[in-house]
Amino acid sequence: MLLRVFTDGGSRGNPWEAGIGVYITDKEWKALERRYKYLGITTNNVAEYTGALYGIKRARELGATQIELSMDSKLVIEQLSGNWKIKNEYLKQLAQDIKYHSKGLEITYNWIPREQNSIADELSNKAMDKKI
Repeated sequence: MLLRVFTDGGSRGNPWEAGIGVYITDKEWKALERRYKYLGITTNNVAEYTGALYGIKRARELGATQIELSMDSKLVIEQLSGNWKIKNEYLKQLAQDIKYHSKGLEITYNWIPREQNSIADELSNKAMDKKI
């Protein structure tokens, strides 16, 4: 089953208050889930990776066998696709966690402009605003 996963992570300072947003649809674009989570104090890149990890885990729990992961973080998409090297050790660990939770899944990584990721962005901001 194909699920489309849109994620965003943000930090209001680098590092500072951070949150993630995850929006999941089926292949016909029917909304299945909108989630957000406050992360505490961390960097923007950690928040972006954490959003991707959380989105992949949730899609798997919902029965996905194929995932289209879309984000507005070119850095994360290029690194997860293997096109760019990951230098930060903590981000390397998060990338390994993503690969672990991706086993057996067919995943495509798509960079999208921020305006096409507005729902996930809104959810990550909600997490930072509410701190939940």
